Amino acid sequence: MESLEMLLSGFRLALTIQNLLAAFFGCLVGTMIGVLPGLGPAATVALLLPLTFGRDPVTSLVMLAAIYYGAQYGGSTTSILLNIPGESASVVTCLDGYQLARQGRAAPALGMAAIGSFVAGVLGVIGLTLGTVPLAEFGLRFGPAEQFALLTFALAACGTLAGDLLKGLIMVCFGLFLSTIGGDPMSGVDRFTLGRLELMGGLELVPLLMGLFAVGEVLVSYEQILGIKPLRVRWKRFTELLPNVSDWVVSKWAVLRGSLLGFAVGVLPGTGAATASFVAYGIERRFSRTPEKFGKGAMEGVAAAESANNAAAQGAMVPMLALGIPGSPTMAMLMAGLMMAGVQPGPLLMEQRPDIVWGVIASMFIGNCILLVLNLPLVGVWASLLRIPYTILGPCILVIAVLGTYSIAGSMFDVWTLIVFGLLGYVLKKNDFPLAPIVIGFILGNKLELSLRRALTMSHGDPRILVGSPIAAVLVGLSLAMLLWQPLTGLIRRARASRLQAS
Repeated sequence: MESLEMLLSGFRLALTIQNLLAAFFGCLVGTMIGVLPGLGPAATVALLLPLTFGRDPVTSLVMLAAIYYGAQYGGSTTSILLNIPGESASVVTCLDGYQLARQGRAAPALGMAAIGSFVAGVLGVIGLTLGTVPLAEFGLRFGPAEQFALLTFALAACGTLAGDLLKGLIMVCFGLFLSTIGGDPMSGVDRFTLGRLELMGGLELVPLLMGLFAVGEVLVSYEQILGIKPLRVRWKRFTELLPNVSDWVVSKWAVLRGSLLGFAVGVLPGTGAATASFVAYGIERRFSRTPEKFGKGAMEGVAAAESANNAAAQGAMVPMLALGIPGSPTMAMLMAGLMMAGVQPGPLLMEQRPDIVWGVIASMFIGNCILLVLNLPLVGVWASLLRIPYTILGPCILVIAVLGTYSIAGSMFDVWTLIVFGLLGYVLKKNDFPLAPIVIGFILGNKLELSLRRALTMSHGDPRILVGSPIAAVLVGLSLAMLLWQPLTGLIRRARASRLQAS
């Protein structure tokens, strides 16, 4: 009851003109950042931090938070239309979203992403309202061993996304190898840098994403036929842009499961929306009666991934507000904005400045409504991009990829990295190797290594610490079950077939 009263007071604060304008501006900028790959929400928040100087901390945090969850919305657009993930969390959306676009169902896929994200956002904010303190306390139970187990589970789920388990695991391991390039996270020793100064800080994520997905896709498409036909997008009424009844029948549980799982993963510091979307997609594939459709245009795959990454954005606010622990670079930027305003996030924040906590939570309800209103009318506009002939669209994609990569640090080395990964993506696509496991392995590699080494340091090298707690043991068990499920079911099927032949 107390939470409800505080939420109502937060709405009174969030509904002021200046906070409504801040939420609208943040949602608009965040959506644009999500649609245009390369910059990312963390860099955008960092660039806009000077705008918060001298402003009310509630208004500042409302705007910065809206940029963050707005970027989660916008990242699905280019993933579905062009197979270019605007954000790392949108990589999973590429798997089925782009295939739906190729089948002429880009508009319903975009509609499902927008509505699923809205539902997930609202459920996430409800969870934020009711469970900030208890969920933050649960997140504190995740020490290095538990984080290692969770990340292992995410990588196991990612490795099973491909139809071929061996290929999926090979790509995960390749992504983990790429994450080791650069300075050792604990000792600072250079690894696999080949003497190049540019590699001492590790590979950049954007060239890798753009190269594997955008450049690789363009090369494959142009090899098939230079005069490739544009993807068909036709409709007569606005309702035809939205998912139909059958789409909702197969996706309703995916939205709910993705929302709950995404929020729970988002609460855990150091995981992030990318982990949430991969885990949700893997679980949804396991629950599906038609897992063979995943990766070929499954609407529930889009629903699960988009719901999870948007709910994770809401959940990531819990440890930052309640504990003063930023779980991602963007959360660190939001925390910096509060500290510059003279406010210290942490356990005392809800007692000393409840107006900030509840004002921001209330603004998230409003922000999700703003995003839905912004995104649904634009579905037809975005889908119309697919009417452009590929002979024009392909070079435009390459230009966007080069500019997005170069804009990060003004480095030609990053552009050459883009080209290398583009050629690699082309070769892998031609040989039916999945690309998404490379990305998730790369993103989670450093976190996995740090959590493993910290856990072993705490136990003086005793590996039993990795399964020493109930949480870690359950997650490791689930990882093993996920990896062994496909080989064991294959052995059982072959054994049954041999018995039938013998009889």
